[in-house]
Amino acid sequence: MFNEIVQPVPLAPRHEDEDGPEFLTEDDVLEVEELGGDDQMAVESDDDDDLDGEHEADGQGTSAERDDAMDMLDNGLDDSVAVAQLHRTEEGAVFCLAIHPFAATVAVSGGEDDQAYVFRTDTGAQVAQLSGHTDSVTSVGWSHDGGLVATGGMDGKVRVWKVRRPSSDMPWEEAGWEFLIGLEGPDEVNWLDWHPKGNVLLAGGADGTVWLWNLPSGETMHVLSGHTTPVTCGRFTPDGKKILTASEDSTLILWDPRTGQPVHKLSRSDARFRLEGGINCLAINPASTVAVLGGAEGGLRAVNLVQGSVLAQMGGHEEGASIEMVAFNEIPTIGGASGASVTVIVSVGTDGRDAVTSLSFSPHTPTFLTGSADKTLKLWDYRTGSCLRTLLGNKDVVHTVSVSRDGRVAVSGSEDGSVRTFKLD
Repeated sequence: MFNEIVQPVPLAPRHEDEDGPEFLTEDDVLEVEELGGDDQMAVESDDDDDLDGEHEADGQGTSAERDDAMDMLDNGLDDSVAVAQLHRTEEGAVFCLAIHPFAATVAVSGGEDDQAYVFRTDTGAQVAQLSGHTDSVTSVGWSHDGGLVATGGMDGKVRVWKVRRPSSDMPWEEAGWEFLIGLEGPDEVNWLDWHPKGNVLLAGGADGTVWLWNLPSGETMHVLSGHTTPVTCGRFTPDGKKILTASEDSTLILWDPRTGQPVHKLSRSDARFRLEGGINCLAINPASTVAVLGGAEGGLRAVNLVQGSVLAQMGGHEEGASIEMVAFNEIPTIGGASGASVTVIVSVGTDGRDAVTSLSFSPHTPTFLTGSADKTLKLWDYRTGSCLRTLLGNKDVVHTVSVSRDGRVAVSGSEDGSVRTFKLD
């Protein structure tokens, strides 16, 4: 269940002549608004211009409303505009998705059937089958320029494909994809992340290692060793200058990718930092100065990445509930000082009747999308906590969602083996 939204926190404008990076202090972080109801957040009135009337949620999440939503599912209502049924249905749960950075009509999926596919979001048609894994594909991702796509699996393999696009005028959905290289890495790949500005790929594994490769050569740049349990999440900082990783034993490490050495390390020995059950997920603010971590048993921590210190312990989720995802989004203020913005943090978890499993912000808009164990997608307005739309069509648990850069298209991957495309505009 989604049960927490952090209200926008104004950040000071950044200027080129400032002596150091801007970052949140403990006093700035964070006003937490707990939202009532088992299933949904409060909704604005029907005359709100943002609401389109499609399966609008009632804000209190009553049993009757929940039953109505389930009835709509049972009656076969489907809001999707295209369906890609490429993964085998008998063992075809879709675990990961990513829309192409420059073409909302192209996406990649990976699933339980050991396969990954590049497909068209507007038609559901297959563009390329990315084969070669011998166990579930758990992570997929595009390089910064969209010219490479990587897949990682429980078999410990990382495989990379490159685009065949003779001309920059060729539409991405008409381009082909060919296998580039297979990379040896951890014994089981938990996640992948591309550098935001270059063809450098990062992977974290169940054996506690983190691998860094240079593409297209496939050269191993570093194997980062510092965790003693599975590395559950990690990524490059948005400025590309550091790597942040976290593990099941509640350890957080900030790395220098040039040297492969730790810069800061926080562990469960610090009582203020400790997250019982380990760290499930992390997010980093656009300035690369603050991270928020979600725990396996409901805790949230804000960390100053410049100083390697804990900014705040945050509540809101039920004790023992797993926080599945956290995310930052930064939106420029309207009518404010030049360069001013607001930053919001959203976390979703398993507390409540139906676990919220996935989260994706709609870039440059005040909305985000969630996927749930109740088979639905919901589009939220984080300014008010309003559910703007409930999107139906999935026949089983939604494992993953992705929103295009223009905020107009979303795709979802489900336990039913399908990938569905929805229009958000």
